[in-house]
Amino acid sequence: MSWSWKAGLAGIAVLAASAYAFAEMPGHHAHSMSEGSAAGADGCPMMQGHGTHGKHGMMGQQPADSAGQPSLPGQDAFGAIQEVVHLLEADPTTDWSKVNIAALREHLIDMNEVTLHAVADEKALDNGVEIIVTGQGRTADAIKRMVPAHARALSATGWNAKTEDLPNGVKLVVVSDDPAQATKLKALGFMGIMVQGSHHQMHHLMMAKGEFTH
Repeated sequence: MSWSWKAGLAGIAVLAASAYAFAEMPGHHAHSMSEGSAAGADGCPMMQGHGTHGKHGMMGQQPADSAGQPSLPGQDAFGAIQEVVHLLEADPTTDWSKVNIAALREHLIDMNEVTLHAVADEKALDNGVEIIVTGQGRTADAIKRMVPAHARALSATGWNAKTEDLPNGVKLVVVSDDPAQATKLKALGFMGIMVQGSHHQMHHLMMAKGEFTH
């Protein structure tokens, strides 16, 4: 009888050890955590809202407060329009009878054409740079709208910029009396010069409000 009692205890100990080892296996542990999260959703304050965080946030794959939602719009022009629309909606003074999102969209298409499809033939000058900017079809039209308008805005930088109309584009000349600035202009080239200034974003908002056109 004594031997049977001891054998029974030994058997119980082996079973307990086996159950503990199984519970610690990675797959079973993850399953248990999942069940715990589901239980927490039924009312446990310690577990509510932590199921996703435990799986992703602790590993640094995504912020804990993102709830797995993407933040990027997927397309730059779409995102720019989305941002402007949000600003208009948040402004109680917005006059929706004047809002023109279509105009902003057309301008963003121009920006895309000039940035990605225009051909810029750059020639270094002693005091700056001369750039022949050309394209075909919609690209040429976009060049003629954007480049002269931007050249006028460059006066705020202290550079001297002027444009000359060409059949399929524009000749842009930007110079400076400061040798250091002349070197900078050569380094910047066409797109580096085009992105100068912070007026683009304000112009976009003004276009959407119907207060500005190129």
